[in-house]
Amino acid sequence: MEEILSKIEENVSKVMIGKTKVTKLLLASLAAGGHVLLEDVPGTGKTVLARALAKSMGCAFHRVQFTPDLLPSDVTGLSFFNQEKGAFTFKEGPVFTNILLADEINRATPRTQSSLLECMAEGQWTGRQGRSPRRFLSSQRRIPWRQSDVFHCRRHSLTVLS
Repeated sequence: MEEILSKIEENVSKVMIGKTKVTKLLLASLAAGGHVLLEDVPGTGKTVLARALAKSMGCAFHRVQFTPDLLPSDVTGLSFFNQEKGAFTFKEGPVFTNILLADEINRATPRTQSSLLECMAEGQWTGRQGRSPRRFLSSQRRIPWRQSDVFHCRRHSLTVLS
């Protein structure tokens, strides 16, 4: 496993120069089955890092921009009635991926945050039978708490990298 992680780190370092420590901690969290909270100033390559990690591993990657009007179903997915089939159809949300970047997570309401936390902690979604993909890592980015349009972001069970 160490050999695989070092190859991934080498590949990511071709894209992200100067972020060796963060890359190693991100890979350690991935190997441990954890999730990561990235805190850094804007424009330092957090999205590029998550995307490079996903490409290096051959994994699916999605990014969600969290806003105050984002609903839990926008993150987890939605069941709707398909009139052509005469049955309910489930449209998967962005959490049905291997690597998810939840950008500015503390802009979303606590209800939306908790829908993502449920997926992270339990690997399942309320109201739907199903499990998260085997390699599921949620990289999240918080914005500074001082801004007026943010909600408190729960920090339990998240690894903070700065």
